[in-house]
Amino acid sequence: MANILIIGCGDVGLRCARLLAPRHRLYALARTSQSAQRLRGAGITPIHGDLDDHASLARLAGVADWVLHFAPPPAHGAHDMRTRKLLSILGKGRILPRRLVYISTSGVYGDCAGALIDETRPPHPQNARARRRLDAEQQVRRWGRRNGVATSILRVPGIYAAERLPIERLQLGTPALRIEDDVFTNHIHADDLAQIAVYALLRARAGRIYHASDDSQLRMGDYFARVAAAFGLPAPSRITRTEAEATLPAPLLSFMRESRRMTNQRIKSELRVRLTYTDIDAFLKTQRPAG
Repeated sequence: MANILIIGCGDVGLRCARLLAPRHRLYALARTSQSAQRLRGAGITPIHGDLDDHASLARLAGVADWVLHFAPPPAHGAHDMRTRKLLSILGKGRILPRRLVYISTSGVYGDCAGALIDETRPPHPQNARARRRLDAEQQVRRWGRRNGVATSILRVPGIYAAERLPIERLQLGTPALRIEDDVFTNHIHADDLAQIAVYALLRARAGRIYHASDDSQLRMGDYFARVAAAFGLPAPSRITRTEAEATLPAPLLSFMRESRRMTNQRIKSELRVRLTYTDIDAFLKTQRPAG
């Protein structure tokens, strides 16, 4: 039985906990009393601390055999100082973790012009958020090599689940790009991501990067159209890229500026993952519109 520490134990972290709980002791960082109560209800022992407060993390030292690091970087700056603080504390324990899995983002690749890419593709982040993620990856891998800890990186695309579908966007009538301008987007169901993360703890090679993505190779507008059809909603209207740049908010535009298709053979061959939902269509077949 291993002691497992989850950093950033939100929706996907709790899904991991349900997979791990029968055979392991679970701990998670809790920033507030409310989050601590939620963790206890899930059978997880909370450890109070804040990744933005280095001194508060002292109790994490020596706690875990394995670590799942889900916490995002701070919203500003060139570096992920949260990950730096966490690794500093984990390195001070009398016994260091044997394994650490960091959940990163496919955004570290930047725009690949729709190319089919595997994990050997050099990263080229094109916004500050993705640059902080790449900084965290590099910190984790260097720390692992220096301390003899088997670290691995999961690069994750858009996460979906029953409660994480773009229903509100469709109801608001937010347009999508016309097919001539549209980008390829990648997805993973939250349950499958949890499975991949757990398998990475058990089976990942040290220093290895994995694409935590399903089998789909959809353009973004087609993804929205499939969800709309499944829930009896109007398909999004299509606009040109020029129209999108003039009318849509910056956070949404950032996703419309990057196009890539991610291969996932490595999670299948090395982690021996069998996806529950191979693509969004497989999941939508299990759903029924409200009413």
